[in-house]
Amino acid sequence: MIDYTDRQILSILQESARTSNAEVARRVGMAPSAVYERIRKLEERGVIAGYHARLSGGELDLGLQVFLWLRGPAGAPPDEITQALAQIPEVLEIHHVAGEDALFLKLRVLDLAALSRLLRDRIASLPGVREARTSIVLDTFKDTVVLPVGLEEGAIPLPE
Repeated sequence: MIDYTDRQILSILQESARTSNAEVARRVGMAPSAVYERIRKLEERGVIAGYHARLSGGELDLGLQVFLWLRGPAGAPPDEITQALAQIPEVLEIHHVAGEDALFLKLRVLDLAALSRLLRDRIASLPGVREARTSIVLDTFKDTVVLPVGLEEGAIPLPE
C-alpha cells in the first residue's frame, strides 16, 4: 500500500532524485531514518525502479526524435525482433501495441542520414519485419518521465 507520505516522497524524488534524505524528511515532516527506510522499501518493491540523469538529446548530437511503427508477423512480435531492437542504442522505447502495427518505437538519432542508415542496415533487415513507418518529431511541447503520484488536486483526499 502506498500511502500519502510515500506519495509525497515519490513526488520529491521525481522532482530531483538528488534530494538528500534529510531534505526529504524535512519536507514531509519525518525523521531522516524513517524516510530512508520508506525509500528502501519503495526500492525493494520496485515502485522506485532506478535513479538516472536525464540527458539532452540535442546537446549530444541526437537531435532528431522519431517514432517508428513496425509491422511483423501476425500476432505478438517474435522475441528475436524485440531482443534485437533492444540492443540498438538509438532505440529508446519499444512497445507492443494493439492495431495494425505490432511495435511502436521511440528513436533518437543525429540526422536524417543516420535515420536512413539505422532503418536500412539494422531494423528493416531483421527477419520478420515486413513494414516500417516513421514519424519525425518537429516540435516537442511536453516530454517527461514524471508520473502522477496522486498528489494532484482532486486525485486523493488530503489528510486533515
